[in-house]
Parts: sequence; structure tokens; C-alpha cells
Amino acid sequence: MISPARRRLALAASAAGAAIVALDGGVLLVAQPSLQRDLGASVAEVQWTSTGYLVAVASLLVLSGRLGDRYGHRRLLCAGVLGFGAASAGIAVAGSVGWVIALRVAQGVFGALLQPATLALLRLAYPEDRLGRPIAVRTSALAVAAGAGPVLGGLVVAHLGWRAVFWINVPVALAIAALTLAVRVPAPERPADGGGRVGLGGAALLAMALAALVHALAGIPERGWTGTGTLLELLAAAGALALLVAYERRAKHPNVPRAVARSVPVTASVAILLVTTAGLFGTLFRATFHLQDALRLDPLATGLRVLPLTALMVLGAPVAGAALRRYGPRRTAVCGTLLVVLGIALLSRSGTGGAWAAMAAAFAVLGAGFATVMVTATASVVGDAPPGYAGVVGGLKQTAMNVGPTLGIAVAAGTTGTAGVPGATMGTTLLLLAAVAALGLLPASLLPRPARA
Repeated sequence: MISPARRRLALAASAAGAAIVALDGGVLLVAQPSLQRDLGASVAEVQWTSTGYLVAVASLLVLSGRLGDRYGHRRLLCAGVLGFGAASAGIAVAGSVGWVIALRVAQGVFGALLQPATLALLRLAYPEDRLGRPIAVRTSALAVAAGAGPVLGGLVVAHLGWRAVFWINVPVALAIAALTLAVRVPAPERPADGGGRVGLGGAALLAMALAALVHALAGIPERGWTGTGTLLELLAAAGALALLVAYERRAKHPNVPRAVARSVPVTASVAILLVTTAGLFGTLFRATFHLQDALRLDPLATGLRVLPLTALMVLGAPVAGAALRRYGPRRTAVCGTLLVVLGIALLSRSGTGGAWAAMAAAFAVLGAGFATVMVTATASVVGDAPPGYAGVVGGLKQTAMNVGPTLGIAVAAGTTGTAGVPGATMGTTLLLLAAVAALGLLPASLLPRPARA
């Protein structure tokens, strides 16, 4: 039996480990223009400081979760956060953009190690019926970090320069590592099939498929959906995925275990997160350009317009946890998905006038809905993980959280227009993104009903 103090310690390590990744992504966006000027980098090179990280982290999350299940999640969280901090220190002293890109890829590798472990720690520390509250706390921490990132990054870059942004990660990473070492949770349960060693062939195919997919999606804003490079990379991703399915079916110990692949709550929750994050981040991408280019708002004013989204994510997460306990995963997920769709649809009707109250209300609805989806889907993924596979399901969940935004931005950019070709209006684009998010209603309806008393 784990004491309440030890559970709180595990929750703190989980929330802090997840938050450092979210915070880093926010501050990087603000630091990139200064980094470009200081290092004399091209726009394409600066884009690779984001793309390189994204490809690395998305392609390795499931493998990292599998390693955590086998060798211990506390070890992987500690190693991941220390490596993340070390790579940040290297970026802070880098003399060329080539080194920055290489170290951002390394940061992605270490980020992949730590992210599934943050979820697995909660599964080991809390019983299944008490996961709602700690997951709500973790979701709130993520929302605060994501919202504070651009503001903190702007202040640091303005007064200390872009290199200071990366130095910040070093003491934070050391503190999280020390906190993780103090965590004491039970060892992961042994899977019913014994677990077995990690299959390197399947891991390589999975990494190749995800890397090709993410790189193809990340390039759509520049090349479009029908560009030769996009089509070739999507074809490569499909080919690698087909080979992976054939390989995993024959493998004695597949990287995505059969117990996980056959779990309806796990697969449904991952699907919900994939499409709702696509809708959310595609909407933010399109709305940001609308606010700055059409309405001529500066970055600070744009951030203030979006602030209700962050506020309702922070405030809505505890409410979502309570709703999950009372109404069960199915009703809560359906309600959250409907709120996401409604929020995007309301934004699509804001028009060229962009009335502040209407946009604030739409962003608030979107934030409340996404908080509800996040809490419910995360609790279902972690709580319904087959014994011994908390790391794998955590890796699948984080993969959806990385691929989804890339997909949403690709949809938004592809319909807006590329290479100077006029695209759809904001309203049309957002309605398409609302339709993408609405696809989450089907997997949400497959989640369990509340247990009868």
C-alpha cells in the first residue's frame, strides 16, 4: 500500500516531467527568430529545430514505453529528464544552427524516454478508480506550462537572449531528476504473457513509419498535400506500416502487445486524442494567422485573445475529473468532444470583425472541451492498461498527442493555401477542422459506461 505522501511525490514528478516538455515547446517558438538572426540560419534550418525534435520524439514514444515496462519507469524518467537538460545546455552554447538541430533531435530522443514514464508512474502509484484527480492535476500543469511558455520565453529572450531560454531547462531538469529518485512506487506488474524482450525489427519499422508520417505532415504547409515529396513520404509511411503489421502478427512478443491492441478503451481513447488534438491545434494555427494578418493584432494581443482557452483548460480539468467519476468515461468523452466541435464551429463564425467577446467565449468552450477530453481519455488509457503495459499505452497516448497537432496544422495549412496559392477562408477551414474533431464521437461512444452501484 502506497502512502498518500508517496502518491503526491509521484504526482509531482509526473506533472513536472510532462510540464518541462510543454514549456520547452512554447519558449522555443518565441526564441526562434532571435536564434535565426544570431546564427545566420535560413528559414528551413530554423524549421528543422522543431521538425527534427518532433520526428525523433514521435517515432520513439512507443518503444520508450516498452522499455519502461521492462526496465522500470522511474529509471527512464530520470534518464530522460537528465538527457533533456543536457541537450538543452548543449543548445545554449551551440555555435552553429547545425549543432542546434542535432541537439534538438537528441532532445526529442530524451523527451520520448520521459513522456510515457510520467503516465506510467501515476498508474503504479494510484488505483484505477482514483486516477481521475491526479490526471486532472497533470492536465492542469500541462495547460499552465503551455500557456506560460510563450510569455516566459518572450521575457527571457527580450532581457537575456535566446540562449538563456535553454539554460532554464538545466536546473529544472536536475530538480525533476532529484524528485524522481525520491519516488517509491511498486515495480510494474508482470504481463500475462511474460513480457519478453523488445523486438528491434518491429521497433525499427514503427519508428520508420511514424518518422515518415510526421515528416510528411510537417512539410505540408510548404509543399501542400499533392507535392511529390509529401506523396512519397506518405507512401513510405504506409509501406512501413504494412510491413509492421505483418511483422507484429508473427512476432512472439510484439512491440504493441496483443492485449493492448485488443483493448477497446485504450484504442478508442488514443483515437479520440488523435482527432481532437488535430482539431484544436489546426484551429490555433489558423486562428493565429487570422488574428495577426487579418485583424492586425500584435503577438501580445493575440495571446490575450487565446487566453480563455488556457484558463478553461486549467479550471476545467478538475471539473472533468469529477464528471468522469460521476458519469463514467463514455458520457464525459462524448460531452468533451461535442464541446471541442462547438468551440471550433463558434470560432468559424467570428468573421472578419472578430468581436472579442464572441472569440473569448468560443476559445473558452474549446478549452473546457479539450480539458474534458484530455482527462477522460488519459484516465481511460492509463486505467485500462493491461497489467505490465502501462508504459506502452502511455507511449501510444503521447504518440497521438504528437501526431494529432501535426495532422491538424497540415489540414489547416493545406486548405488555407500554399506557395502563394489562395486557399479557403477561415470559416471554411475551421468547419473542416470541426468535422475532423467530430470523428472523435465514434470512439468516444465505445468507451465504458459507469459501473452500476
